[in-house]
Amino acid sequence: MEIVLNVTSIVLTLLTLAPHLPSSHWLVRMWEFPRLQITALMLAILCGYLAYTLFAELSSVSLLLACSLVMSFIYQCIWIVPYTPLYKKEVKRIPKESANSTLSILSSNVYMPNDDFDKLISHVQDTSPDFLVTLESNEKWESGLKPLENKYPYCKACPLDNLYGMHVYSKHKLTNATLHFLVENDVPSIEVKTTIDGKQITLWFVHPKPPSPTENTYAKPRDIELHIVGKAVDEECGPVIVAGDLNDVAWSPTTRHFKKISGLKDPRIGRGFFNTFHAHYPLVKWPLDHVFHSDHFELIQITRLSDIGSDHFPLLTQLALKSS
Repeated sequence: MEIVLNVTSIVLTLLTLAPHLPSSHWLVRMWEFPRLQITALMLAILCGYLAYTLFAELSSVSLLLACSLVMSFIYQCIWIVPYTPLYKKEVKRIPKESANSTLSILSSNVYMPNDDFDKLISHVQDTSPDFLVTLESNEKWESGLKPLENKYPYCKACPLDNLYGMHVYSKHKLTNATLHFLVENDVPSIEVKTTIDGKQITLWFVHPKPPSPTENTYAKPRDIELHIVGKAVDEECGPVIVAGDLNDVAWSPTTRHFKKISGLKDPRIGRGFFNTFHAHYPLVKWPLDHVFHSDHFELIQITRLSDIGSDHFPLLTQLALKSS
């Protein structure tokens, strides 16, 4: 048993150090994602060490590895604790009744092969968001969501069959809607501007490719796209929102860099993980779908909605414009 504990400790410690290697290869960067799962395994192994001491004395090597595991456990917790109720909330929450101007976004990675349009339509009818953004949507999904066109007369569409199509539906007139291909010529992002209660609001919707063996071998294109969007947001002086599937977890260095250069806030901090992926695998849960916003907003509610047949859960975020 002691050998098993020691070997597992070495593996978990190495996985903790792996993201610090000077490489953006997916085999390195993928270990930024399962910090919660790695932390849970570390806790289990530490309990195993403790249980072992009830029956036998740990060797000096085992004590050293256990201490190393404790430090790795603390380090992992530093990354994920901000997304728990143990941490101070970054965004103030107010009741909807107290808000003068509100804005809500339903972001949904629909999973292109999925054709259960009615489940997403049902969510839209129940929640009535101001904006609906669909990711991985192609012409099939564009046709399947036609029943929403009366309620959402304004749309910017980029249907693609490569898993990176995108549609933005809006109740509000779009004073500007720009389709960007910031880094890769088959990966769109959409920037729209609208006016709500006399205030111009800029919204970015993004879905960069992840580092993975089936997508991009390296994370650099995703990291560069988020940097470009962050710099563009930093140049805006009015209310700004960035939403979508970033194919990155909330606690990664890339997302932290994006927040730093953009100056945007994350309403999940101090509230929870709001894991949107994977919808069907209980042990694979990560917060891949995000909504960031400028200091012009306060939070009314953020909710992970129920399964629509996709590998992602939809995310509904309701915000209130500050009166001042």
